[in-house]
Amino acid sequence: MAITAQDVNRLRQETGAGMMDCKKALTEANGDFEAAKDILRKQGQKIASKRADNATSEGIVLTQVSADGSNGKVVAIACETEPVSKVEDFKNLAQSVLEAAVSTNAGSKEELLATPQADGRSLQDHITDLMGKIGEKIDVVSYENVNAEKVVAYNHSNGKLGVLVGLNSTSGTDVTEVGKDIAMQIAAMKPIALDKDGVDSATVEREIEVGKEQARAEGKPEQMLEKIAMGKLNKFYKENTLLNQEFVKDPSLTISQLLEKTSKGLTVTEFKRVAIGA
Repeated sequence: MAITAQDVNRLRQETGAGMMDCKKALTEANGDFEAAKDILRKQGQKIASKRADNATSEGIVLTQVSADGSNGKVVAIACETEPVSKVEDFKNLAQSVLEAAVSTNAGSKEELLATPQADGRSLQDHITDLMGKIGEKIDVVSYENVNAEKVVAYNHSNGKLGVLVGLNSTSGTDVTEVGKDIAMQIAAMKPIALDKDGVDSATVEREIEVGKEQARAEGKPEQMLEKIAMGKLNKFYKENTLLNQEFVKDPSLTISQLLEKTSKGLTVTEFKRVAIGA
């Protein structure tokens, strides 16, 4: 049967696929719209399968904090190339992922991807369809939640890095500014944990062994290696755990001291740093 321009445009409006892809799908389906949609969907699935192992080092990171400030969400939607990350369809998809996270309060990435959209299909189905249209891998690479008395978010200017910080025991103090400073500290300094208690044992053991080997290579006495390694471990904690780091804006203060100076008892209970390509 003859495929009209109106038919092609209707399918394009309903699926978001390109004009030529829509015409080809309608021709293959003999004008059957539902069959044509299935063809386009399978096209996305083929691309998803073919490009499954491709690296995704570009994309968008978005954050949102609830109206009452007690919950923050960060999502990272990645693609293969920078030009795709600038495409309106990709940016709209990223916004849809964030909106789904906020509206459903999904407990995991898997739950988020299963979220039904307005047409009844899952969020993952929409991602797969866009892969068919754009022709490269798209993936939700991270989804994180932070709950606290006060959550502060920070988005880096490149759009590929987002941070959430949860603060408790604010005692009624407006901690937005210090929260933003700490979020920017996390973005720049990449702490691996809140304090030394949050560093996993494997990392601690590795740092101790590295410290011993460095001291041994420098010719230090064997009986001194343990003490030297512990000193290096304490330096590692100071550089890599948030509360022990020097505050970038004022190195005379640690982050722990900054919190106490802002409001007695103020604490950071949790943070999430999500980045694409870094």
